Amino acid sequence: MKTNFIKSLPAFMLISIMAFSCGNEDVRNEDNGRIILTPKPGPKPRINGTKIFGVRPGSPFLFKIPATGTKPITFEVAGLPQGLSCDPANGMITGVIETPGEYKTLVKATNSEGSAEREFRIVCGNQLALTPHMGWNSWYVWENHITDSIMRAAADAMVSTGMIDHGYMYVNIDDCWSVKPGSDDPSLAGEPRDKDGKINSNGRFPDMKGMTDYIHSKGLKAGTYTSPGELTCAGHVAAYKFEEQDIARYVEWGFDFLKYDWCSYSKVGNREVMEDLQRPYIQISSIMNKHKRDIILNLCQYGMGDVWKWGKKVGGNSWRTAGDLGGSFEGIATALFRDGFDVYSNDSLHLYAGPGGWNDPDYLLLGYLSNWKGQTVPTPLTPDEQYTQVSLWSLVAAPLIFSGDISRLDEFTLSLLTNDEIIEVDQDPLGKPGFRVARNEDREVWMRNLEDGSIAVGLFNRGEKTAEVTAEWNDLGISGKQAVRDLWRQNDEGSFSGSYSSEVPAHGVKMLRFSSVK
Repeated sequence: MKTNFIKSLPAFMLISIMAFSCGNEDVRNEDNGRIILTPKPGPKPRINGTKIFGVRPGSPFLFKIPATGTKPITFEVAGLPQGLSCDPANGMITGVIETPGEYKTLVKATNSEGSAEREFRIVCGNQLALTPHMGWNSWYVWENHITDSIMRAAADAMVSTGMIDHGYMYVNIDDCWSVKPGSDDPSLAGEPRDKDGKINSNGRFPDMKGMTDYIHSKGLKAGTYTSPGELTCAGHVAAYKFEEQDIARYVEWGFDFLKYDWCSYSKVGNREVMEDLQRPYIQISSIMNKHKRDIILNLCQYGMGDVWKWGKKVGGNSWRTAGDLGGSFEGIATALFRDGFDVYSNDSLHLYAGPGGWNDPDYLLLGYLSNWKGQTVPTPLTPDEQYTQVSLWSLVAAPLIFSGDISRLDEFTLSLLTNDEIIEVDQDPLGKPGFRVARNEDREVWMRNLEDGSIAVGLFNRGEKTAEVTAEWNDLGISGKQAVRDLWRQNDEGSFSGSYSSEVPAHGVKMLRFSSVK
């Protein structure tokens, strides 16, 4: 299947793949102007992804240590709490912790080229999602065509592409897996619930437990989707009046993530009334807390009622801050700048997120997407706009959930998703989202404080022409000499005092890390 795909690639994509470089130099694809900035991982082991992970007492624990380098890599973890063990061959930590507490472990990865060590903190308590979620969602590429085989193929691709080695872990179904009342498609019809009222999957998902077991066997986690209303957005059976039974079903099937989409709940609750906005999420999170399974809860209600001010209080681990970024295929770029930049700045969203609960501006719309006309086509975002989206999402500590065709990743898209120095910003354990510190017409400077005392800085150009963007020390709240590192190129630029300036392309970004020079 993979061989046939490569043969079918258009010439410009083959050129892009052949042109990919392991060095720090920019590589231009002359056919479409895409520049790969991310260097390929080296042969020595490097441990990536989150440095801290939350679990509740008594819940099954699954964490795959993400590491790059020449395979095979062997793993060992010193200081694991009682109840957990690590498979040295694949780096999967599994088991159950019964005793609450914070456990500092030391992870070691070794291959033929050397070894790497890093601290990994396991926090057993009442808080999950200590850093933003990373993974894949089916909606913006497969929408209502999703199937069991596509989900399994997505899990395979997350491993084969190496995304799992950079910290991606969730493989999430979106809408259209349950029965669709009134459908004349036999694969969507059937009994919506069993004799106990538990929800059934449609014919496209004949074995949900088998599917989640398959995803888990890869060291990944499985996610699903429903609505608090009677029907989902696409008209499939949802949870209204069957919330207890449905959560019991998701636990039985082995899901680890739930997207709870407002949809038809408007027929039940008034979106203008705060009590109605909060009720379904309070209800579902309280039910989830009764079960010995950790399920991340994503509130998908499009920012209504300033959800960022109360999303965590009602049990959310993340909450959508605006409408669908890809609701209009042609309007993705407009939505990126409106909902990504302006919503965050105008409402100071950085004040309302942190470990356990994150602002979610929607998915990474890169690679191949549905154009809502029955075709799968390249994203309408320019290469620079794609760099901008990943950079901004990392600065504001947003979930990094890719929703393009994961089985069809070209080198450029993969390079956007797997730059470990950018991911480190998103996954920083301090958990303080970034914010805008300066704006001069179309030029903006954003910053994020990081755990080691350094700061991540994004120089953005929202204009239509290349422009110089300057970060002033006064705006950043720093002083003295600063060592500046280009995070996309993973290249040190030297030391600067007072300010730093760079040319930034139209709709583009320069992503940096500033560290005080002692």
